[in-house]
Amino acid sequence: MKVYLAVLNTLADWEIGLLTAELNSKRFFQNPGIECEILKVGLNSAPIRTMGGMEIKPDLVLEALHLEDGDLLVLPGSELWGEPQADAFLRFAKKALADGHKVAAICGGADGLARVGALNARRHTANNKEHLTASFPSYEGAALYQDAPAWRDGNLVTASGLASLEFTREVLALIGVFKPATLEAWFQLFKTREPQYFHALVASMQPE
Repeated sequence: MKVYLAVLNTLADWEIGLLTAELNSKRFFQNPGIECEILKVGLNSAPIRTMGGMEIKPDLVLEALHLEDGDLLVLPGSELWGEPQADAFLRFAKKALADGHKVAAICGGADGLARVGALNARRHTANNKEHLTASFPSYEGAALYQDAPAWRDGNLVTASGLASLEFTREVLALIGVFKPATLEAWFQLFKTREPQYFHALVASMQPE
């Protein structure tokens, strides 16, 4: 499995931090031997700078991106998803969804999918339904908008920019790399910080 991370200037670092840490470390994977490679995809080969000031150099450009079965495309938040320069990424993601590939979008990434009409026939969430309706003439999915921090519908995950934890849970569920008991304990530990969930997390990793 390859996880392709769309990297644009002003990428919102915190929205994907939990996800990339768990995918890269594989510390709670039910099968740590599974291939899981994170590849950063840019509109071009130039480094980008995140909101946090971190420089990220793309591993490949969008024109070279080809999704295989089981791969995942992640669209993190960025201030550029509403700009024409992001259209190529959004068109690619829209087609990927239609072709059955897994796509996860948070904050501006979800707004961008709405902007190109990719959410018109799918249950989804984003930052604000009224914003989507007022801002994007191609958006016709208001009746399918879910008032939730994050939402998973088939091969699509969407989330508010204030829901990085919930986003990560739904993405991990989508790709199935955690056992269900591990994922629930992991989520509750980060959400509540209660020690019983740490013990549940450790117990979930024991051989059955």
